[in-house]
Amino acid sequence: MTSKISPIRIGLLGFGNVGGALVDLLAEQRTDVAALTGIDLNITRVAVRDVDKSRPHDLGGATLTSDALEVATADDVDVVVELVGGIEPAADWVAAALGAGKSVVTGNKALLAARGRELLDLASANDVELLFEASVAGGIPLMRALQQSLRGEPIRRVMGIVNGTTNFMLSKMSQDGADYADVLAEAQRLGFAEADPTADVEGHDAQAKAAIIASVAMGAAVTPESVPVEGISGVTASDIANAHRLGYAIKLLAVVELFGDRSPYEVAARVHPTMVPLTHPLATVGGSFNAVFIEGGAVGELMLYGRGAGGRPTASAVLGDIIAAAGSLTSGSVRRTPPMTEATIRASDETMSAFYLDLSVDDRPGVLAEVAGVFGANGVSIRSMEQAGLGAEATLAFITHEATEADMRTTLEELGSLASVLRLGARYHVIGD
Repeated sequence: MTSKISPIRIGLLGFGNVGGALVDLLAEQRTDVAALTGIDLNITRVAVRDVDKSRPHDLGGATLTSDALEVATADDVDVVVELVGGIEPAADWVAAALGAGKSVVTGNKALLAARGRELLDLASANDVELLFEASVAGGIPLMRALQQSLRGEPIRRVMGIVNGTTNFMLSKMSQDGADYADVLAEAQRLGFAEADPTADVEGHDAQAKAAIIASVAMGAAVTPESVPVEGISGVTASDIANAHRLGYAIKLLAVVELFGDRSPYEVAARVHPTMVPLTHPLATVGGSFNAVFIEGGAVGELMLYGRGAGGRPTASAVLGDIIAAAGSLTSGSVRRTPPMTEATIRASDETMSAFYLDLSVDDRPGVLAEVAGVFGANGVSIRSMEQAGLGAEATLAFITHEATEADMRTTLEELGSLASVLRLGARYHVIGD
């Protein structure tokens, strides 16, 4: 318990789902936070689009305004919280707040992925902080783990489920055997998917988060343009059933890896549907939950699991950052983020993965040898093979050992040119146990 209470004034930009949940959560926790930390958090200004709109949240004596820039630079604001989203004009408001000597808390993944390095440098130059726990994986304390708890850990790989919408959909397809279109409609009806679900189902949301994870975990600036992405719109119920029969679940994973034993290292980040062994912890993550699997040189394997979206879980992450920023202000000791280096991005053709592939083929002698010869000629080693069906229904399903993307692509092209191959089916990345 502490006896000295320091007031910290908050300026809030945006008052939507997360903003409203933050106001409610702060009202619930304000007394306890003050008792535990000696910090009294008070919202003094809120920027909204429509100041006349009725809202079911008690803002106390906070001033409502439509001028976000005014809030970002106001004298009676110590910490600015940006929950508007998008890159512009949010970037201008955040830059103005940092330039005015105010720490900023944001949950804006698009902004951090595109402009994070620039804004972090601006924060350091002005001796303030830019905190963004809520930008990836909702209420899961991933950024804090990477930036603080694992700061001395040589992290080699981070992979995880970072989009709740797609995980809900893939989980439902797996549980119910339902088709993609039916599950998408259900996700939209339940509020897990937007009316325009493109950002989620085509992987762009996870792509931005992968860029942020790569930048923080590897200390090198990675932008979404450097993250190859494949969404789940091509995943079928039969793909999921086939994967399950072979002992796998299909999950949309963001994968970040560091290559090399000494600097300059190479970084690779990618997003794609992946076959995950049913024995792997990520395979059991269902519904709209998120989970991130971290592999370090000293600590080994860690997994963080929790709700990756939603008003209150995300507001909880924002509140944690506000308390951290406020603590730095009251102690006079700002936590500095080490400057990011230029990322050396490993070419996507050179990244390695195991793969799953199924083919429809002529059911006649010599076809299997012909197909296997194409794999071997391109340096792709077959780990397992299964044949299903006979005659015109014959299908071959392969799981390979690790191979480069380039070698696998060439293999697919050459298989597609064989007269004995009637159809190239599904292709998925595969992770090990």
